[in-house]
Order: sequence, then structure tokens, then C-alpha cells
Amino acid sequence: MAEETPQGTPAAEDPGQGAETGAEQTPSGGSIPEQPGRKPRPDRARRRAVRAHAAQAGVAYSVAARQLKAARLRAGETLGNAGRTVYPAWVGHGERWTIVSREARGAEVKLADARRAGRLPGGRAEHLVERFPPGLDDTFYAGERRAELLALVYLVVADDSPGLVPAALDLAWTAALGEETAVDAVCADLDRAARRVLDSGVAERWRRIEAALVKAQHDREWRVRYEADLLVLAYRAFVTPGEDAAGEPFVVRAPWAGVRQVLDALLVIADDGHAPGTRVRTVDSPRAEGTVVGACWGPDGPPTGYEVRIDGEVATRTCKPEEIVILPGQESDAPALVL
Repeated sequence: MAEETPQGTPAAEDPGQGAETGAEQTPSGGSIPEQPGRKPRPDRARRRAVRAHAAQAGVAYSVAARQLKAARLRAGETLGNAGRTVYPAWVGHGERWTIVSREARGAEVKLADARRAGRLPGGRAEHLVERFPPGLDDTFYAGERRAELLALVYLVVADDSPGLVPAALDLAWTAALGEETAVDAVCADLDRAARRVLDSGVAERWRRIEAALVKAQHDREWRVRYEADLLVLAYRAFVTPGEDAAGEPFVVRAPWAGVRQVLDALLVIADDGHAPGTRVRTVDSPRAEGTVVGACWGPDGPPTGYEVRIDGEVATRTCKPEEIVILPGQESDAPALVL
């Protein structure tokens, strides 16, 4: 495209611009005029980046352009409203899984894991706790008896909204595929409802758990009654004071934060977003780096916000996805993102 003069008329092209020796000849011996070469656009890469971000984030081009301009992204960084981070590398390795390592499991192991993921409520709770284990320093996804607490949360959903609980036959058929993500798809509404339970107050949660346990103990299915009896023991351990070796009273602290982070990481798999433990910085202050400690969810779709703890601060901040930048090298199974 020819450069425009201040008056808006095309400026004359450089005669040698884009010309090649040996012009193509017509049958009559004349030459075909060469088309002038297209001058490179310095903002072409920026426009491609804007289009890619608009497609990933599901926003208009103009909105994506404003967001990228405000973020001042550095090499390897992405805005928080695009992409996905399931197993953040910063959480630590050790017993932590990655997507690659889970795909490397044998067929028999995958089948056993999928079948356990489809056994509600206890089997699925155990599967998820194993799938998202604690980090090296027990800061994330941690807490004693997380599986029992998560199973109790699933009981609450079954009590409040039994229609969200998939049929046992459907779960069995899906689990036979040997793919845990297929079971996730069947349990998607159930899992999101379980995550919503954790948004209520602690006292309200325990009240709902107690009511769900009483109802499950009188269920017509013996398997439900049996599992409810087992979970009653876990419930009593959480709410009944005990004594330590020195005779001091104590109560087992319920690992609400660990269970919440497990469900956050699970929901990220289907709807994109960034799991707890992801390292970020804020858009308004590039030097303010921190860590995602939780996600905020709506009725459907990716997270509507993130709870972020800035390094050196005790309290957390609630940030919109477009207000944070994901630092490079976050996904533990993506070597291309590792600096």
C-alpha cells in the first residue's frame, strides 16, 4: 500500500522498490509492468496479537487492543482473561502431577482412575484429591482429610439438588472409556454446584452438611447409607473437640481452602482460566507480583475474578481476569513456556 502524503494523496513509489531483473514477457514481446512490493507494516505483529487475544478472551477487537496496551506485556506473558493453567509450576514438583505425566499413565491405571472418579461421593472426592495433591510446602491444595470434607460437600449438593447428580449407570458407562475428563464432563454441573457451596459462610456449610448426612443415613439405597455412616465419623472429627498429648483441647481444622483450590483447578480444565498457585502480576503495577489463591465463578464459563495475594502482603485482592498478567513459564507441562 502506498504511503499517504499529508494531503491524503498517495505518494510516488520508488521506481526501484520491489523491482526484479528480467520482467515477464508478453506473447508479443512486450513486458508486463511489475507490481510494486508491499511495504512492511510495523504494527502487523501487534494486530495479529490483538486478534489472537480477542479470539482467546472472547472480546471485541477494540477491547482486546485496549487491554493489551494497558498490560504492557513482556516476553512470554499473557493476560489473565486468556489461556489456561492447570498445574502451575510454581506450586512445586515432587508428588505434583502434570498433564503430560497423567497422559503417560497406562491404560489400566487410567481406567481405574476414571471408575473411581465416577463413584459418588467418596470415590470422586478421593480421585480429585489425588489428582491435585499439595505442593512442596503445603501452602496450596493442602489439609488433613480433604477427601472426606469434599465428599461431605458433594452430599450437600445431592441433598439440595438431586437432579444434578448423574445416574450411576451413566457414570459407569462413561468411566469405561478410561478418560477422567469424560467423567468430568458428566459431573460438570455437580462440580460447579459443589464449588458454590464453599461460597457460603462456615456455619451455614456445617448446618447443610449435618442435614445432608441425616438424610443420607435414611436413604433407601444401602450404599448411600453405608457411605453416609463412614462420613459421619469424619464430620464428628471436625466438629467434636479432642485433647492433645498435653491435655489441651483442640479441634481438627477443616481444610476448606484446600478443597476450594481442588475444585478451582478442576473447573479450569473445562472452562479455561488459571488454577491456584499461578504466579501473576497486576496490570496497574508491573512490579506487584503475587500468586492466585482462588477463583471466583459464575453460573457457567471461566472465572469471573481471582483472589490474588501480592508478595509481602497478608490480605488478598480480588482482581478481574483482565487486571492480572500471567508470568511466563507457569504451566508445568508446557516446555515452550519455560524460560
